[in-house]
Amino acid sequence: MLILASQSPRRKQLLTQAGYDFDIQIPDVDETPPDEMAPEAVAEFLARKKADAIPVVEGQTIVAADTIVLLDGDILGKPEDAEGATRMLRRLSGKTHTVATGVCLRSLHQIDAFTVLTEVTFRNLSNEQIMHYVQTQPPLDKSGSYAIHEWIGLVAIERINGDYYSVMGLPIGEVVRRLETDFGVSLPLQAAAI
Repeated sequence: MLILASQSPRRKQLLTQAGYDFDIQIPDVDETPPDEMAPEAVAEFLARKKADAIPVVEGQTIVAADTIVLLDGDILGKPEDAEGATRMLRRLSGKTHTVATGVCLRSLHQIDAFTVLTEVTFRNLSNEQIMHYVQTQPPLDKSGSYAIHEWIGLVAIERINGDYYSVMGLPIGEVVRRLETDFGVSLPLQAAAI
């Protein structure tokens, strides 16, 4: 049985669309990384922390993930308020940033953690576009103040170099591959009638 260690609706959606049955357990962890940690390592560090916070028993595999946005050596986390979201989106406007999604898969007998990096380039955004997004689709629960599958993704993203689903919060193709090959967790595929 799979356990998703996340309250993210996007991760839940991706695992469901891939065909998995799973339970959700939300880990209670401090998401503050060590000061000396390289920004690129933070997402995987937090994913491991989340996976370690959930007790695991025989026959269970935990899927934990964390996504951060990196720009000019800074981590753009979840904004505290609408003003913070507006500032972040202004910083991202017209620039290329990196989205790092760290994943940790953990069973009773093994652990596998990895990071997927994706470059995302934003077009120049007007103040009106930024304000529209912040006011109509509140980005307070989103790293970097945006979600790729929402309105802002449609109008702002010029180019993606990497994994779209990783930017959404879970590199589902790589997760499926590792669950099958490393953990023996197969997709519950049904043979189509011929």
